[in-house]
Amino acid sequence: MKKPITDLPPRPSVQVLERMFSLIDILAARDEPVSLKEISERSGLHPSTAHRILNDLTTGRFVDRPEAGSYRLGMRLLELGNLVKARLNVRDAAILPMRHLHKLIQQPVNLSVRQGDEIVYIERAYSERSGMQVVRAIGGHAPLHLTSTGKLFLAAEDAQRVRAYAARTGLPGHTRNSITQLSALERELAHARQSGIARDNEELEMGVRCMAAGIYDDQGDLVAGLSISAPADRLDEGWIPKLQSSAQEISLALGCTAQAPQKHA
Repeated sequence: MKKPITDLPPRPSVQVLERMFSLIDILAARDEPVSLKEISERSGLHPSTAHRILNDLTTGRFVDRPEAGSYRLGMRLLELGNLVKARLNVRDAAILPMRHLHKLIQQPVNLSVRQGDEIVYIERAYSERSGMQVVRAIGGHAPLHLTSTGKLFLAAEDAQRVRAYAARTGLPGHTRNSITQLSALERELAHARQSGIARDNEELEMGVRCMAAGIYDDQGDLVAGLSISAPADRLDEGWIPKLQSSAQEISLALGCTAQAPQKHA
């Protein structure tokens, strides 16, 4: 018996998207590059139509063209897949340690990852019954150089990439404490590399200070940051060992060895 139409997977409402998905599926089915002729035959698209869509996908790095007339999936898909994988794995591993850390310090704890030139908050632990708190919204984002976790990611980069970030973004400031000069940012990153802790000293928001420790995966790569946000006069340096311990617990759950983070020092 044929399935009713309602059981069929939904189709994109925009025709070009349907065609794009079809081309990506064709490329995904083969390990080696696929010729434009074969792509056209398998998709039912005219070669000129397939060529135009593939060119647009190549511009976005979703498709590679190793040689004229042949195509394969691009590295951008791998990058996005790894980002989603990291987010899901990190969040699952972090929830309980974050809650435990919050109980110890009674201040909000944030989990965030890098997305381009910003960090994105993907989880938080806080109490609605507590008094004044600094709570970051899940899905919120902020420039790397203005946040404690963002500085961890910049500190893991080499000097050339840091300079490229500064040139690309212009290092905009949000408060009078914001770091807007490359030389000052480089000094800040040096401190973060040495101590393993990065700080936001009222740079994103006046009256708010943060500290962050890195979370590493099974390859020893920095995949997220665990941070504490608090009113500026309440941030306690005595929280650092607890923060580092919680970050290490999450890293170990992701398969990281105790020595792995040293490759980023």
